[in-house]
Amino acid sequence: MLVSARVHYASIALSELARRKTQSAPVAVREITAKHDIPGPFLVQILQTLRSAGWVQSIRGSQGGYRLLADPSELTLLDIAEAIGCADGAAPKEAAGTEKTLLDRELQSSWDRAGDAWRKVLSGITLAEIVERASAEDGTMFYI
Repeated sequence: MLVSARVHYASIALSELARRKTQSAPVAVREITAKHDIPGPFLVQILQTLRSAGWVQSIRGSQGGYRLLADPSELTLLDIAEAIGCADGAAPKEAAGTEKTLLDRELQSSWDRAGDAWRKVLSGITLAEIVERASAEDGTMFYI
């Protein structure tokens, strides 16, 4: 399964913000980039998209960073993919204006079914579940 780097990094960033939701200090971009080896400017672009979606708040200044506004138990991986603009997984889109052969139609049908399955799976996984499973593996406690 191919997932875009934008969706993967957005999911990581939101998970980090969810883990620290109860902290009073915002999470600095440099903390996320250092921990997960994400290019800083790329992460800032992603966080701006998430801010536009109303899920994160940015705090300016030397002690600034980002805070999660959304409820992690209501935010699914599909929501994240849709906000980032990659809601159809790796399924190719039909080319406009081309004549469809039987093979073209069958392949497109397969891509559509794969996309439907991808959406179904991601819509059933919340950010809170991801954070809880990750926290259980590293021994930290996380409460929503």
